[in-house]
Amino acid sequence: MTKTRDILDEDEKIDVLLACRPVYNRGQDVAAIQLLLEQNGGDQGASLSDLEHSSPVILGTYASLFQNGRVEAVPTFLRVSEEVVLAPQLTALPKKQYILEIPGDLLLTSDLVERLRGLARRGYRLALADYDPDDDELDVLLDVVHIVKVNTRQLDRDGVRRAAERLRRHGVEMLADRLDDRGAFRHCVELGFDYYQGDFLRAPEPVKGKKIAGNKLLLLQLLSELHSPDASPARLEEIAIKDAQLTWRILRTVNSAAMGLRREVNSISHAIALLGLDEIRRWANLFLVEGAPEKPEALTRDMLVRGRMCEALSELCDRANPVDHFIVGLLSQLDALLDIGMPELMEQVPLSQDVKAALLQRAGGLGEILTEVEAYQAGRFDALRLLGDRRYYEVAYRHSVAWARQVQQAMSPD
Repeated sequence: MTKTRDILDEDEKIDVLLACRPVYNRGQDVAAIQLLLEQNGGDQGASLSDLEHSSPVILGTYASLFQNGRVEAVPTFLRVSEEVVLAPQLTALPKKQYILEIPGDLLLTSDLVERLRGLARRGYRLALADYDPDDDELDVLLDVVHIVKVNTRQLDRDGVRRAAERLRRHGVEMLADRLDDRGAFRHCVELGFDYYQGDFLRAPEPVKGKKIAGNKLLLLQLLSELHSPDASPARLEEIAIKDAQLTWRILRTVNSAAMGLRREVNSISHAIALLGLDEIRRWANLFLVEGAPEKPEALTRDMLVRGRMCEALSELCDRANPVDHFIVGLLSQLDALLDIGMPELMEQVPLSQDVKAALLQRAGGLGEILTEVEAYQAGRFDALRLLGDRRYYEVAYRHSVAWARQVQQAMSPD
């Protein structure tokens, strides 16, 4: 694989840190993305300067994803400042691609409300964040905005129910925000919310005694052999060909555009000769985390992004064994994918003690990189410590998002 620094040095660097949070529909497909930007003045939204410099990156990379067998563009929630709302003319923002999010604590002057009405008449989609059903002053906006976000962490269940009932009477679309577990998600589905946001997909619902099943057991055999110091191409091929479908998919994937090979790979041993054991180990782990039928593609996508960004940061920090950082990032949400607790999973998966310590306790150098990537994905940019030039974080993340899209295409059975 080309060295990460060489790849990232070729990409344009911007002065704003960006990360994305998915917005899901009821089927848990991604219906939109929420853009998180580093703000010098707190959580007041993007400035005109931010929008001007970052919009090409947003539309070119972050708003494009692979799901349901194809690459598709989704709209972007963008929290905007009062400066943007009151600006005489908005920076070139495609109306179909952006949903302008208004902070719930913005001072509602008559000028501001009239400006929002004008934006809505001109075709801009507007969202109101942090709706409080007990704040009657917000009612003036309920006939102006198109989507209202309810922060489910700030309200108890009765408060969320009252918010849903009140919003339904106004005919706006409802988004349940800050959903931390699948129980909260199911509750909001029952209340009729249209969209859902939060970390509920990352939260496992462990089933006691559940084991890794299906052809993933064969993958574990393959991984165990790959981690053996005596691993040989012949032995690896002997394990893989026990499942013809698995062998075909490995070869199909490594021959895809995501790998950039100039000659066709026609056997597992041939793949090892061309790519090396580390690259085969990478792809065996990719197939291990491939989504279960009942799990949304968004979870696999997030795992891929995290794995690749851990690897990228490890190379930028000159850490040893970048592939181990990739595996740590990739497997850090395997418990949510398989609904098996992480301690129990670690007893079933053949990994080194350093990798297991990083996954269980965020310990050691592997855990340090994983913690850094988790902070970036959550938009906690003030927690970043490792890179001197902070612009590399955004470029590494952008590269990881694009890489994950390519890999999902390559792994797709279609």
